[in-house]
Amino acid sequence: MTHDRTLRARGPGRAAAMKGLKTWQLMALHAVAAATFIFLLQRYGLNASLESALLWALTFGGCAAGLAYSQSKR
Repeated sequence: MTHDRTLRARGPGRAAAMKGLKTWQLMALHAVAAATFIFLLQRYGLNASLESALLWALTFGGCAAGLAYSQSKR
């Protein structure tokens, strides 16, 4: 019985919170996360130059934004 009250008190959860974000915000979040990941991987994991790491980050961020856009139109 306590378990049921706890679920009702918290609300529907993450799905409802994500509906509040607009599509462009989710696309930007996806792009920034991908760009950050690839930058850190290139720069510190693979010891690439700063210019190369930034170029890869920009490329992957753009691809991630495009992927998020295509998924949002389904």
